[in-house]
Amino acid sequence: MWIVATCLTAVAATGCAGPSGRVIRIDAALAEAGRYMIAAQSPDGAWRSATYGCFKADPALTPHVMSCLFFLPQTGDGALASFRRGAGYLSGFVGDDGRLDVGRRELLFPTFTAAAASRVVVLERKTPRALLTQRAWLAYVLDRQLTERLGWRPADREYGGWGFALDVPRKPAPGRRRERFFESNLVATVYGVAALHSADTPVDDAAFGQILTFARKCQNVSDDPSRADPAFDDGGFYFIPDDEVQNKAGVAGIDRFGRKRFASYGTMTADGVRVLIRCGLGRDHPRVVAARRWLERNFSATQNPGVFAADREEIRNATYYYWTWAVSHAFLALRARQIESPDGPIRWAEVLADEILRRQRPDGSWVNGYTDAKEDDPLVATPFAAAALAICRAMMTGEYATIDGRCVSVRPGRRRSHPQTASR
Repeated sequence: MWIVATCLTAVAATGCAGPSGRVIRIDAALAEAGRYMIAAQSPDGAWRSATYGCFKADPALTPHVMSCLFFLPQTGDGALASFRRGAGYLSGFVGDDGRLDVGRRELLFPTFTAAAASRVVVLERKTPRALLTQRAWLAYVLDRQLTERLGWRPADREYGGWGFALDVPRKPAPGRRRERFFESNLVATVYGVAALHSADTPVDDAAFGQILTFARKCQNVSDDPSRADPAFDDGGFYFIPDDEVQNKAGVAGIDRFGRKRFASYGTMTADGVRVLIRCGLGRDHPRVVAARRWLERNFSATQNPGVFAADREEIRNATYYYWTWAVSHAFLALRARQIESPDGPIRWAEVLADEILRRQRPDGSWVNGYTDAKEDDPLVATPFAAAALAICRAMMTGEYATIDGRCVSVRPGRRRSHPQTASR
């Protein structure tokens, strides 16, 4: 691992004056986090929860942990062996004929698991077996996109994205009951987008246009000035169109056209930025600019930002670690080292890193006190927190390293030679 050590030394040396002590603390924290995750791995290569039954038999946690671990060279020599055991476990679901077999029960978290699995199996090496495995998991994801193939039309509010449906989400016949949680939502969709991106899907592929059709419905922006309402069009995103229950921040009010509007909030705006950029919109596109402005004006290192309805305030920070993960990826995608807040410029990576470091537990893990999003499980929260911290480090130093010895630039104007942690 001397290549990685050399890379990390060089990376630390490139940091601007001041962050060297912080970078040292980050490296120590990431090493502890990596060792914690490796110690939690099962002999068969999977990661299983000791907190939630739904994460014990289901493979969902395995690609979740792997997508972080690959970018933690601070962990040492054991990281690569652990990662390879995880890759072998995920590859075991795919036969030599390229067919995916997840069992009669299927997956409890279909889009999350399959999309993340399709990414991580090719992070280290794109061998014929790894590519076969990627294609199998990716096909499972694509089978669940709500498009014409499943009976959906662009006019449908659900069209274009992915949801949480356990079964293939075919559009039901008129009058038939719809499966619960089958609708497209922004969280599942950002995972689907990352799977496509990881597979080097051309940006002009029809799937990206379909995704944009959905994503636009989740942004508080109007492309038609005559249909805009400045009281609500703040540029932010929310989880899902027309759903009072699932939009965590709740209803923002009724606009001047009589339409019910939903409040923008941090996790979804960060996800929305990445979806727009990954689907081909430039950083100067009005929708991207509007979303970036929302993130800059509302950025917080201590909570998931946004105006939450009074009865939703208690769930604001149930997704705190997802917020750190999402916003760090959003600013990475925006190439934003510094943001302009109402109180002046902020070096967001330093501020966020300090808060994440403060919350780490002595055993190297992170745990949320709220249970709504299952972040009270350390194998849910820790990969989110550690991935966010690794990106903060990369933004401070201009480089990051991987457990297989690569050192990659994230400086503006330089092409990155490898996808970042969870470009999901």
